[in-house]
Amino acid sequence: MPKMKTSRAAAKRFTRTGTGKIRCNHSHKSHILTKKKRSRKRKLRKSGLIASVDVPRVNKMILT
Repeated sequence: MPKMKTSRAAAKRFTRTGTGKIRCNHSHKSHILTKKKRSRKRKLRKSGLIASVDVPRVNKMILT
């Protein structure tokens, strides 16, 4: 059976932390920024962690 390929789309969007959690960037920060509060835009700049229920699915996609 051949090896599974890494999903390149997922590999570009998710990174693994040293403790094994999966980090991702927030959405809604590229356009129509005038109506969003300054604090909201500042919080969107930082990366977040995905939910624990999604970790097995993303692990399967990135295979690292």
